[in-house]
Amino acid sequence: MRRASTKSRLWSNLMLGAGTAALVAGAAQAAPLVKECGKTGEFVIGFSQANNAEPYRQHVNDQLTAAAKKVPQFKLQIADGAGNVNTQTSQMDNFITQKVDLILISPFEAAPLTPVVARAMKAGIPVIELDRKTVGEPGKDYTAFIGGDNFKIAEEAGKYVADKLLPQGGEVAVLQGLPSSTPAVERLNGFKSGVKDNPKVQVVAEQAADWLPDKAQTAFAAMLQAHPNIKAVYASNDMMAAGARLAAKGAGKLDQVKILGTDGLPGPAGGIRAVAEGEWAATFTYPTGGPEAIEMAKSILLDCAEKVPTVVTVPTTAITPDNAKQLMQN
Repeated sequence: MRRASTKSRLWSNLMLGAGTAALVAGAAQAAPLVKECGKTGEFVIGFSQANNAEPYRQHVNDQLTAAAKKVPQFKLQIADGAGNVNTQTSQMDNFITQKVDLILISPFEAAPLTPVVARAMKAGIPVIELDRKTVGEPGKDYTAFIGGDNFKIAEEAGKYVADKLLPQGGEVAVLQGLPSSTPAVERLNGFKSGVKDNPKVQVVAEQAADWLPDKAQTAFAAMLQAHPNIKAVYASNDMMAAGARLAAKGAGKLDQVKILGTDGLPGPAGGIRAVAEGEWAATFTYPTGGPEAIEMAKSILLDCAEKVPTVVTVPTTAITPDNAKQLMQN
């Protein structure tokens, strides 16, 4: 059984998988992360996905699957939490019972899934959290967190509104995701922080739409009735941005309202196309963390790492009319 020799080797492995990802260092406790490991072994990785129905979640699944296929020793099992904390808890418990070698999880909600993550850690199974966090401290209550910085991504969106879209000021609205999820809270606060760069920009309405386009359409239609002079809306994901556009169209305000999304998904229904074709003003990519998660799993399971970076932060890309068409071709 071979142990990872140095911290620098682990960082090298992660950098190869993460490309330009920013790695925020911190080490898990200096003890073996798994009892069984080695390059000649075969390992099962369980992934508890929050909800396969969301396009972003499917994008995560696709990138994880593609990365795992490049590692012959890995078998990836994806479980659909279906947007239900009880379902996701049961699936996590099943992974623990099966004694999988490592667990990945994107928790649908933070607090309700914290206990089952603790059970996995107590059973000696490393847990890497993707995109969303449970309650606790990475490196202690779970092995590591990999994802974008939701606050900074939304803050960049806010600054784009304040500096580029509405330099003369104006009323703006925010469509928040599921309030009990960490990204929803961080994106709301980040956007509000970003628009503060311009005191003439006022956030006059904010409402949760739970990441769903139909709820976003209903919510933004009501916002436009209450605040007919809204000039921009920031949606915390691309699906809600699509719903907001339908509401603006229904109100006859497509020319008045600038729409911004978050996710920057590829494909015909994604945010990149919407910006490229002039439907939205911008969207901001939220990286899946899939390739980085598989690189970390390789360090733990194949290289027998005794410690890993407890936070891996993957940067965003602003998708605007300046680069959207080029990105569609990539």
